[in-house]
Amino acid sequence: MVVVNGAAVQWIPYCGAAPLPADWLSRWNLDPVLLLGLAGASFAWWRWRRQGVTDSRAALASLAIMLVLFVSPFCALSSALFTARVVHHVVLATMLAAALVAATGLHLRRLPQSLSLLTAVQVLTFWAWHAPPVYAAALGNDGVFWAMQLSITATAALWWARLRQVSAAGAVTSLLATMMLMGVLGALITFAGRPLYAPHWLTVQSWGLSPLDDQQLAGILMWAPASAIYLLAAMAILYRSLRGDAADGLPA
Repeated sequence: MVVVNGAAVQWIPYCGAAPLPADWLSRWNLDPVLLLGLAGASFAWWRWRRQGVTDSRAALASLAIMLVLFVSPFCALSSALFTARVVHHVVLATMLAAALVAATGLHLRRLPQSLSLLTAVQVLTFWAWHAPPVYAAALGNDGVFWAMQLSITATAALWWARLRQVSAAGAVTSLLATMMLMGVLGALITFAGRPLYAPHWLTVQSWGLSPLDDQQLAGILMWAPASAIYLLAAMAILYRSLRGDAADGLPA
């Protein structure tokens, strides 16, 4: 229980109370509603695969990622450590969102929104959920928690899908802008100078960290490795573009 603005507050996140190091590996989330939803999604992908609509490997990857994030003990770990929660959010915005695009064929559909707009929306969504009061609300209410998960994933998926539809120059520009803004958020969290995320003020000590240590580690992960994902994607797109241009210039 933490006193915030003169009121005692206790957070019980969707993934459950923060585990201790000795018991977190046994903390699987077997929420029947979640498991039923994942089973339903698996059946839908199986039906779409038979119709040739979906990429089965991407569908399997999406399911595996969701199992790790929401069912495995990693879910409980993210209740204890802000660092784990940041990893969770980065995986939502990168690995899961991109896999869902391939699994559903979203990039093959007409998306009227401009890449610039979708870039801004997905970055602002990610930033908004890391504002301390909004973050605290998500860890204290299951409905807000799932709004966080769905909005981060959906806005990122739309952005990844649109990214695959534009020119290499447009995609690289958008990726570098996202990388820069992700890095800025990570830097702000790292150098805040005081712990900002109240749900973790009393959950990290048993893991050998102070709340500020945990927050700084999370900020560094967002600042460097997470930003590097967008840089690597930009470099891959640029490499393929230059290689394609070189191939087009070869004599027949």
